[in-house]
Amino acid sequence: MVSFAMAMTLRLTPEDDHTLAQLAEATGVSKQEATIRAIYEAAARHAHQEKVSQLSAAARTRYADLLERLGQ
Repeated sequence: MVSFAMAMTLRLTPEDDHTLAQLAEATGVSKQEATIRAIYEAAARHAHQEKVSQLSAAARTRYADLLERLGQ
């Protein structure tokens, strides 16, 4: 399988660029790699938050009677 990379321009303020450079240096990677890792980490965090929210809603529904009794 052949993998192709897509080019993308990322416009950053000087402050954002400085923060990205600090992150890259702190983790020992390039700014490009730091950006890619940040994207994946943000996506994973979002997916985790969604899963927790879904499980919480399901638990509140499942244990609604118990929660109501405990609240009295």
